[in-house]
Formats: sequence, structure tokens, C-alpha cells
Amino acid sequence: MAANLPESNSAPSDPRWRNFIIAMAAIALAIALSLGFRTQTPTTTLETLATKAVPIDVAVNNGKPTLIEFYANWCTTCQAMAEDVSKLKTEYGDKLNFVMLNVDNTKWLPEITRYRVDGIPHFVYLNPQGESVAETIGEIPRLIMAANLDALIANSSLPYAKASGQISAFAPKIMPSQSNTDDPRSHSSQVKSEN
Repeated sequence: MAANLPESNSAPSDPRWRNFIIAMAAIALAIALSLGFRTQTPTTTLETLATKAVPIDVAVNNGKPTLIEFYANWCTTCQAMAEDVSKLKTEYGDKLNFVMLNVDNTKWLPEITRYRVDGIPHFVYLNPQGESVAETIGEIPRLIMAANLDALIANSSLPYAKASGQISAFAPKIMPSQSNTDDPRSHSSQVKSEN
């Protein structure tokens, strides 16, 4: 006894057959879209990187070179680079420190001022003694960052020390007061009163 299957010569005109094909195509499309969106979603977030970062006070004192990233959660450029920074951390994490400083946290205002952060992401490369040897700003391709990290680890000049890319503008909300002598870019002179 045969099941109620459409005959081969009437299959294309049978509405049940056509509905079956449409349903299968819809299922295949849904699976393809689901997989496509899943592969495009970044798996690394800035928060994840920040929680796994080395504290700055440890980094400047442990004798290893350091990469500091100034970032913000709202920074789309920072978000776009998170996956690459995570891969670099996996590759270089045993040879150097990765420090993440959120510019929205006023705790980091002295560092923001010291390194003159006015756009993010802002990367500062520190030698093993904790001294700044180069800075880059904006979205930097992973290969360029890797070349800089290789040079930093080798204690050589960074090949892309002045690299820059797309940034998110940033201005600190509060600036610490400085005397004119503290700022080498200040051209005003102090006047002493004689009384």
C-alpha cells in the first residue's frame, strides 16, 4: 500500500509539494542567517579585556614592557578593535603587560593628562622600566600593532610609532590644575610680585 505521495508528473503543480519546497527553503535560509550573524558577532568585549588586564601599578613595576590602551565602552572604534587586541593579548601576553584604562573613570585622570589623551583608542607603549617610548592613536590594524609589540619586546625602535587611524573624540571632564612650569607646552611666564 503506497502512501499518499504526489505522482512524479503532477508534483510541480501540487500545492502541497510547492508548500513543502517553500518551507524547506525558509528553514535553510533561517539556518544560514543564524550562522551568519553568529560568526559576525564579536566574542570579545571591552569589559572582558578590562577584567583580564594587568593593573597599571603592577605593569610599570614588573620589569616587562607594557601596552596601555585608553578606551571607553561607548567608543565604536575601541569595540571594533577588541577582538584584535584579544588575539594580540593571547599571542604576546606572556612577554608583555596589557593594561586597559577606561577614560570615563576619573581615577585615571592623571594618566589621561600625562599621556595627553584626546582621542580613543589611545595606545601607549612602555619599555620594561615603565617609560613611554611611543604612542599610537585610533584604529590600528593588528599586523601594525604586532610589529610594534615585537619591537617593544626586542627593545628596538617601534616601526609604526606614530601610527594613527579612526578615533572617537574624547575630552576629559575634569582637568587637574597644573602650574605653568609643569606643562612644557605652556608658553606663558610666571610673574613674581615684589613687595
